[in-house]
Amino acid sequence: MRNNRLKAARLAAGYHSQQALADALKVGVRQVRRWESEAPPWPQPEVAQALTRLLGQELEVLGFTPPGGLPAGPARRTVLAAAGGLAAVPTQAVTVQPATAADDYAAVTRSHRRLYWSVAPATLHPAALAHATFGCALLPETVGQTRTRIAAALAETWLLSGRIEFFDMRDADRAQQTLLRALQAAGEADDPLLGAGILAHTAFIPGWAGEREAAVERMVAARTYARRGPASAELLAWLDAVEAECETRCGNTRTALHLIGHAEDVLAAGSEHASPEWLDWFSRVRLAAFKGNTQLKARHLPQARETLLGVLDALDPAEEKQATVVLGDLAAVEAAAGDPEAACGYALRALDQLDRTWYAMGMDRVREVRRALAPHQHEQCVRDLDDRLYGWSTTVSALSR
Repeated sequence: MRNNRLKAARLAAGYHSQQALADALKVGVRQVRRWESEAPPWPQPEVAQALTRLLGQELEVLGFTPPGGLPAGPARRTVLAAAGGLAAVPTQAVTVQPATAADDYAAVTRSHRRLYWSVAPATLHPAALAHATFGCALLPETVGQTRTRIAAALAETWLLSGRIEFFDMRDADRAQQTLLRALQAAGEADDPLLGAGILAHTAFIPGWAGEREAAVERMVAARTYARRGPASAELLAWLDAVEAECETRCGNTRTALHLIGHAEDVLAAGSEHASPEWLDWFSRVRLAAFKGNTQLKARHLPQARETLLGVLDALDPAEEKQATVVLGDLAAVEAAAGDPEAACGYALRALDQLDRTWYAMGMDRVREVRRALAPHQHEQCVRDLDDRLYGWSTTVSALSR
């Protein structure tokens, strides 16, 4: 009879082939075949230690018979404990989840990621937090690749929660703690690209507060992690875009435009590496949106107008949150150019979109435009904007989210 115990444990740990387990242990696949045969040989000490760590069970439970007369592992501890009148203490978790647990947990993570673009933050956030809590409880019951995959999905879930807290709920302190948990989970998964994505998000927090040194330090860390993995052109360009936004927020628009130019070059050159699935918030169009905002802050108004109009035309209809930001920036361009009528027109379009899909960043843009229109507050177009900005539905939405 073949050693089906080892095979079952291998599959539960996420190693779907003998070769996959051999690669993880750095042994030949022939060795794994022998272990799964009718008379598996007892592994060498170093390999035995790695095998029990990867599969989460003692060698006897994995179907091995120890050499000599006295049993080893848990059986030996039971014999010795009985002789001494002591209770045996198990060293491994009683429950080991099957490999399918990683597929199921990651499927919910993917669903939450897609729902972010359409579901209200107040609705999605508690669901994401509950999923993260579940992942924390599930992780100790997994081993091997199954554990690695659940840890990566858990890191993504914490990252999504942190994004909601920072961009939608405007709670930077809470986002900081949540992103730290995401980084810990990414470390458990040993996923440097995910680590780079999380670290770059932490840079937004000091960057938006005007704390340039802290933001730059976090971006250095993010780029270091990106070098450890097969980073795609899109990921590297996004890191440039994040740093550019931080520089813009700190008043360094020239540096920011240089970084955006570098990101455009990186995208043009391309890469042989595919982007990670979770990088769904960035594209060439999104980079252009970063650029338009920086041009606006630099007072390059004609260039900003042209860039942002191009972004608005190129945005996918599903990118409703981003559309509110772009409309807000276009309104700011026209306000800075002295055209309150055009500014109010774009701001009203942004409010129309916010009625359908709430986004705190979009509302922030509209409010900034209204402040810029203070010299024109007695004009009818501005009064019409105020009627919408402080209408019942908009005011309630702003206060309840």
